[in-house]
Amino acid sequence: MKTITRFMLLFVLLLLSSLNSRAQFDPEKICRIENDRLIFTLNLKWSEKEKKELVELFDLDSTLIAQIYEGKTNIVIGDENWKVKRLPANLVELSKSVQSKANINIKFNDLFQVIDTWMNFAGNTTEANVVFGVNNFEVSNAFIYSNGTARFYLPTGKAAQKVYISGTFNNWSTSKTPMKQAVGGWMVDLKLKPGKYAYKFIVDGQWITDPSNKLRERGDAGSDNSVVYCCNHLFELKGFKTAEKVVVTGNFYNWNPRGLAMNPTASGWSLPIYLRDGTYTYKFLVDKKWMTDPANKTVRIDPEGNSNSFLSIGGSYLFKLNGFATAKNVVLAGNFNGWNDSELKMDKTSKGWQLPFVLAPGNYEYKFVVDGKWMSDPGNPFTTGSGKYENSFIALKTNHVFKLSQYLNAKSVIVTGSFNGWTTKDYRMVKENDKWIFPIYLSPGKYTYKFIVDGTWILDPANKLYEQNEYGTGNSVLWVEPSK
Repeated sequence: MKTITRFMLLFVLLLLSSLNSRAQFDPEKICRIENDRLIFTLNLKWSEKEKKELVELFDLDSTLIAQIYEGKTNIVIGDENWKVKRLPANLVELSKSVQSKANINIKFNDLFQVIDTWMNFAGNTTEANVVFGVNNFEVSNAFIYSNGTARFYLPTGKAAQKVYISGTFNNWSTSKTPMKQAVGGWMVDLKLKPGKYAYKFIVDGQWITDPSNKLRERGDAGSDNSVVYCCNHLFELKGFKTAEKVVVTGNFYNWNPRGLAMNPTASGWSLPIYLRDGTYTYKFLVDKKWMTDPANKTVRIDPEGNSNSFLSIGGSYLFKLNGFATAKNVVLAGNFNGWNDSELKMDKTSKGWQLPFVLAPGNYEYKFVVDGKWMSDPGNPFTTGSGKYENSFIALKTNHVFKLSQYLNAKSVIVTGSFNGWTTKDYRMVKENDKWIFPIYLSPGKYTYKFIVDGTWILDPANKLYEQNEYGTGNSVLWVEPSK
C-alpha cells in the first residue's frame, strides 16, 4: 500500500465484498482508521478458511497474516512496518501508518469525504435492550439534552481547522456532522430520541474520545468509544437539604441498595436518567433510610408487603378480560412482574376488566387471577406451556411473523429455535385463514429455527436460507435487521 491508489483500492475491495456476500465475519468491524493508522482487528481463533477469506477480502499479504499467528509483534513487509497488539478475548490489532514515505501529504479530511458514502466505521450499536443509563461529564456544559435536541461541546486547548462528530446516531459517518466553532471549542446540535449513543470526535483527521465524558466502553472494533444517554426522566426529591447522601434505586437497577447518587439542587435532589419504555418500581434512600416518592401518588405493594412508587415510560398496552361481572377482584400477573398475584389490580368496566400497562418491546407471558383462580386470556389464541403451566403469550412491537402456508390439516404446529432455547412445548402457532402464524419480537441478529408439525421437525419451506446442524438435518436461518 505505497500509494493513495493502492489505499483506495483496499476500500473498494472492502465495499464490493460487503455488498456482494455475507462474510464469515463482518468486514466493517475489522478495518478502521484511527490516529493516522490503518487498523485491523483479528481473531486468533479464526480457521484457515477464515484467514484466507481475510487475505482476499482486504488484499493483505498472506505472509503478514502467517507471522501474526506465529506471535510476532513487529512485522516488516517491503517498506511497510506493521505493529501487532494483543487484546483480550483472543483478539489482536494489526496496524500501520497510512502516511507512507511515498505519500506523506495524504489529506485525511479528503480521504474521509471519499470513503464516507459507503464506509461504516465499526463501533457500538445503539442498544435497544439497555434498561437505564445516567451520564457522567466532568464539564457541565459538555452535553445538554433538552426537548429532543442534544448539544455536544468539545473544548479545545489548541487551534483546530475541522472537527466532526461521528457515532451511532449518524452511522459512524466521518463527514455528515461537522461541528461549528464556539467560544473555547466546537459545538453541534443534533435531534436525537431518548436512548444510548456511542460517539467520537474527529479533530483534523484524528479520532478522539470525549475528554469531558467519563463514560466509555469498548467498541466492536476494539477501541474505546464515549457513551452518552439522552435522558427522558428526572427523578426529583424536594427538601432533605441537610441529608448527606440521597440515592434512587428500583427494579431497573435490580434494587441495588447502593443506588444511583442524586445531585443536590436549590430545592432538594435530582437525577436525570434514561429509562427504556416500561413500568418501573422505585424508592429513594435518604441517608440509608428507604422512602417512597412523596410527589408520586402511584404506590403499589410488592409480594413482601413493601410499598413502592410506580413509574411508566412510553405508551401502554391495554390488557382486557371480558365478562366476569360478578368477580370481586381481578389481577394481572406475568413474567414482567415476577408473577405477583396481588400487585396489578385491574379496573372494572361495563364489559369486564382492564388495565393499561407499559412494557418495553419484547415477548411476554401472562395470566389473569380472578378471585384467586388463575386463568389464561380467553381472548388471546397464542399460548405457551401446557396444562396448569399454560400461559397466554403476547409480543409487543412485533417485528417478525413466522408463517407456514402448508400442513393446514395438522393438529399442532410449533415454531422453535435459538430464540427460545429450542423448547418443544412453547410458541404454538395459530391457524389463520390459509396459513399458520406466530408473531414475535426479536432483537437484531441471527437466529436459527424449525417448525414442528405434529411432532415432525421440518425446515421452513419458504426460506431458502439454512445452515447445517450437528444432526445433519439443517436449521432455517433468520436475520433480523435493526429498526430504522
